[in-house]
Amino acid sequence: MLNQIVTKIAQKEFARALKFAEGSSVELPFCNDNQERMLYIHIPFCEELCPYCSFHRVRFAEEPGRKYFQALMNEIKIYREKGYKFTGVYVGGGTPTVLIDELAMMLQYVRDNFAIREISVETNPNHLTPEKITILQQAGVNRLSVGVQTFDDALLKKIGRLEKYGSGKLIAEKLENIQGCFDTVNADMIFNFPGQTPLVLKNDLDILLRLQMQQITFYPLMVSTITQSLMDQHIGKVDFSRERKLYKQIAGMLEREYVFSSAWCFSRKKSKNTMIDEYVVDYDEYAGLGSGAIGYLQGICYANTFDINQYIELLHHNKLPLLASRTFARADRIRYDFLMKLFSTKINIDALEQKYDGKFLKTLWKEMIAFMAAGAFRYFAPNLCLTARGRYFWVIMMREFFIAVNNFREFCRRQAGIF
Repeated sequence: MLNQIVTKIAQKEFARALKFAEGSSVELPFCNDNQERMLYIHIPFCEELCPYCSFHRVRFAEEPGRKYFQALMNEIKIYREKGYKFTGVYVGGGTPTVLIDELAMMLQYVRDNFAIREISVETNPNHLTPEKITILQQAGVNRLSVGVQTFDDALLKKIGRLEKYGSGKLIAEKLENIQGCFDTVNADMIFNFPGQTPLVLKNDLDILLRLQMQQITFYPLMVSTITQSLMDQHIGKVDFSRERKLYKQIAGMLEREYVFSSAWCFSRKKSKNTMIDEYVVDYDEYAGLGSGAIGYLQGICYANTFDINQYIELLHHNKLPLLASRTFARADRIRYDFLMKLFSTKINIDALEQKYDGKFLKTLWKEMIAFMAAGAFRYFAPNLCLTARGRYFWVIMMREFFIAVNNFREFCRRQAGIF
């Protein structure tokens, strides 16, 4: 019952928060501070399109791909000229490694222009070749996140990945071969696929434990409204009532050897602190570059155009490709910080009280009482820490947050004529 209440409230709040204002008046302010920010770069190209994926992606073609990377260079330059400073880079997609030479040149350009300390790149199992691994190492990548989803061959076939990326056994061998090549190798997994039984999930977990992965991210299945219809037709209906049981199974098997870097990201206990996929946890602000990217800077949440040709054309004329934005009021900023920071399983209350001039707890007192009564928190001064129950509540809320973002993406893609 509590899980359903949290889901309903989260759906309502995120639908409200993601009502962007569209128009050509969208602008980003200049920056005159030294705050550390994350640079998120979106590469929308994929060799094949997975039916469950709600991210902005299109089928890869080399010519527009190379033009796209040139446009990205122009966009990076504009942010530098606006005074923004970045210390971390996260390249997501799509499949960022489809044009590995362009990716390497872009990362070098970023490193030449900013004091970058950490670079994370997403990829797929078919790109785990010695040649590409060497190029990524030389480009300064210290975290590689591999889209695995599952090792189960029947499920891989069902979701359209078996022919593209090979069997679960082959994928596991490729992961084993790249252990130690980067500071962190992360396996991106998904749970609560239709037909994914506790036994299938246990087998996936057994393989991950045998491989001694440095980091494992286990996302709950998150699909937009449109993608949900495709899932129903081709894969099966998503049953959210199973989600909590499967999440408890994951946490129970992994927490003996791993710590919670977030409510759904697990890092080996002996590993040093590393980046995670949810860069919104470690960075208060982040720029979103690339077609369809979403950023959050100086209280402004904004989205770039989803039309790739328009994106390239605008940047050819040195114009930021902004589509829509929303300026968060103080209360919205506080709720955003509360959601994102506590997703890491704890937040420093004193630091947030100082950041918001003593208004943090006064703004959230109703939410605090409700979650305390539900057993979601424990307070160990100065940190508010999630309990096991609270971690699952945050899985629900972050799942609904990303579903709301995915719905926004689908709306924008349809507006741009992309299906």
